[in-house]
Amino acid sequence: MIAQVAQRAEDLDRATGFYTAILGVEPSARFDPPGLVFFSLGQTRLLLDRAVPSALVYLAVEDVRVTVDRLRAEGVDVETEPHVIFSHEDDTLGPAGTDEWMAFIKDSEGNTVGLVSHAPTPEPADIGLPRGPVVPFVISGLCYYRDGNDSGDAGLERSFDPA
Repeated sequence: MIAQVAQRAEDLDRATGFYTAILGVEPSARFDPPGLVFFSLGQTRLLLDRAVPSALVYLAVEDVRVTVDRLRAEGVDVETEPHVIFSHEDDTLGPAGTDEWMAFIKDSEGNTVGLVSHAPTPEPADIGLPRGPVVPFVISGLCYYRDGNDSGDAGLERSFDPA
C-alpha cells in the first residue's frame, strides 16, 4: 500500500489552492517552515513540498471530461485531452465493465498531473456500431469498421468520432 506521494510545490499557497480545487478537500496539515502541506486521501497522503523533485501523480476524479472542461475554463493548461486508455473486461486493474478515461494537465507549479475516471463501457449500439462481429480500424483520428455480418467482398464501412 502506498502511504504517501510527494509533489514539488515552489509556491505552497498557490499549490494548496490548486490541489484543494481538484481534490475537493482541504489540507489536513501545514508546516511552514519547512514548507510542507498534507492532504489525506483515504489511506494515502499527498505531500506538497518545496524540497522534493516533481512526481507524476494520477488523481481519481468523478469524470475526467467534466473536470478537464472546468479546469480549462479556469485557465489550467491541458497537456493531453481526455481519452479512453483501457476497457476493463474484468476487475484486474479497474472496475469490470468500465472504460478508464485519462487526461494530463499542468498543475500550478508546472508538474504534469494525470486525471483518471471510470465510466461504463458503452454498448456498440450506443455509439452507432452494429451488434455482432466488427472489425474496427482508425484512419486520421476517425474509427471505421467493417460489419462482419454483411455479405459481399467490400462489406459495410461506417465511421464515427470516438471522442
